[in-house]
Amino acid sequence: MEADDSETLLGSMPVPRALFKLAVPAVAAQLINILYNLVDKMFIGRIPGAGSQALAGVGVTTPVILAISAFAALVSMGGAPKASIYLGKGDHLQAEKVLGSCTWMLLLLSFLITAIILIFGRPILLLFGASTETIGYAVDYMNIYCLGTAFTQLTLGLNAFITAQGKTLVSMRNVSIGAFTNIVLDALFINGFQMGVRGAAIATVISQGVSAFFVIRWLCPKDRVLRLRPELIRFDRRILWPCILLGASPALMQLTENLVAISFNTALQWYGGDMAVASMSILNSVMQFVMLLLPGLVQGAQPLLSYNLGAKNIPRVKKTFRLLLFSCLTGSFLIWLLCMTAPGTVAGIFTNNAELIQYSRHSMRIYLAMLLIYGIQVACQYSFVALDQARAAIFLTIWRKIILLIPLIFLLPHVWPDPTTGVYLAEPVADTIAVCTTAPMFYCYYRKLK
Repeated sequence: MEADDSETLLGSMPVPRALFKLAVPAVAAQLINILYNLVDKMFIGRIPGAGSQALAGVGVTTPVILAISAFAALVSMGGAPKASIYLGKGDHLQAEKVLGSCTWMLLLLSFLITAIILIFGRPILLLFGASTETIGYAVDYMNIYCLGTAFTQLTLGLNAFITAQGKTLVSMRNVSIGAFTNIVLDALFINGFQMGVRGAAIATVISQGVSAFFVIRWLCPKDRVLRLRPELIRFDRRILWPCILLGASPALMQLTENLVAISFNTALQWYGGDMAVASMSILNSVMQFVMLLLPGLVQGAQPLLSYNLGAKNIPRVKKTFRLLLFSCLTGSFLIWLLCMTAPGTVAGIFTNNAELIQYSRHSMRIYLAMLLIYGIQVACQYSFVALDQARAAIFLTIWRKIILLIPLIFLLPHVWPDPTTGVYLAEPVADTIAVCTTAPMFYCYYRKLK
């Protein structure tokens, strides 16, 4: 029954209905993930007598936590589409071998990451900006958090294989269980037991463990379309290498987020001071909502694209992509329209400082000027991953962020009359060039699909 349901959803259900059914839970899961982080910071920021320093210390650990997530993406975001493609071909054994090998790799990465953080955590956190006042909080949080790395890797990594079967509602449930557990335990450990940042870290580890338990339990029964079988959890280079190559693009996208944020903040501090950096914080918050909606849509479309590519149902692949492109463009256009027509209102959601709101009205219209076409970039780039086009996906990630955006952040202030405006312009200029590269590349691939 389980197999029949998945095959109906991915292989024959009308594409608009199937995409809606898959994408809504995926978008909701993204929202829950954001709330997960916000609630943690809300509790930590209210620790009596040390809230601000504790919050700053935990904030320094963010790049490390993002790196842990990126390594999970390196394995799962390539492995899950591969598994979907094999399911579409009807080769269930090969799909389960992909799942088993990826699970082995996630466990290995968990061990290596935990060892590195326990040995080198303090200098790493100092490198990422911890001060003498905040390093104690950062180390306390990170040393406990890293003990749950295996839970984090398995939750993020294996949940993608549940999505690959078209079960995005189950994936959302697994994330929700962890998030709810984290909120309850944060209140208990931080407020009740007065355990400070250690309590927050313990709460996070336990909640990730609970999520991992539900993910693994769901994948193990014999009636699953894609089953986690202990005897297949082993190293297989021929299976793992293509998965890692395909997952390199989404992993690089996550890893380079920190580098982009540091570049923007550094350049804006030079040319615009604290007000420009504060405004950038608001703009990043707006982009969080963009990256909540669009990747959620893509995660919903991935099983449809990959499964039908494997089944050689190319008309269904093309129909799914067209609907995905329309949905992503509509989403990015609506957010762009709101930011262009009411930037002060949007900025006011994040601050009540009148001067900062006024400043952000101008910077938002510049920074998000080309957001209306950003949906093309997201739809095409992630579809390359779903359709097993690893080299194209990796190139586009490196092209937009490393070759275009980061150099433009430092070059444009020297050629634009107002250097601060030049920094903000880097984003729309990079977006325009990237879309003009990505769209023709994907169109050429799309036309060859037969």
